[in-house]
Amino acid sequence: MEDFQPDVVLCSGQAGGRTGLTPERVAINQDDARIPDNDGNQPIDTPIRENGKAAYFSTLPIKAMVDAIQKAGLPTSVSNTAGTFVCNHLMYQALYLVDKYLPNAKAGFMHIPFMMEQAVDKPNTAAMNLDDITRCIKAAIDAIVDFNDRSDLKAVGGATH
Repeated sequence: MEDFQPDVVLCSGQAGGRTGLTPERVAINQDDARIPDNDGNQPIDTPIRENGKAAYFSTLPIKAMVDAIQKAGLPTSVSNTAGTFVCNHLMYQALYLVDKYLPNAKAGFMHIPFMMEQAVDKPNTAAMNLDDITRCIKAAIDAIVDFNDRSDLKAVGGATH
């Protein structure tokens, strides 16, 4: 991010079991992994940044993103927790960099559900086809661009995940 100086950073990661795409509201300064990552690391109760804030809120228009995805006829909701594992870590780091080094940039994170192929052997598990996931991401990006110079929508949109 420091090298490219982007205007906007939209990170994404997968949250298996969610029924739609979920823009995240907040990232906390805490790694608390319930399982090891791909390299075998499993930080527990570890700050992501010693000199970082306790939490950072997304600077993206998350409710406008949800509205745009809903208007495309696809499932979505605001998520109030990015968890305490890799996705939260990535979102926190992006927002930390915006806070410390890129004050004119915006950043945030959006979870995507399993793709259909990933849920074949997981009965009763929510999934979405790749074309619909792509449509959701495009709608979200369009909303980010449309709301670049104005505040987010004021609408009901919170969820417990």
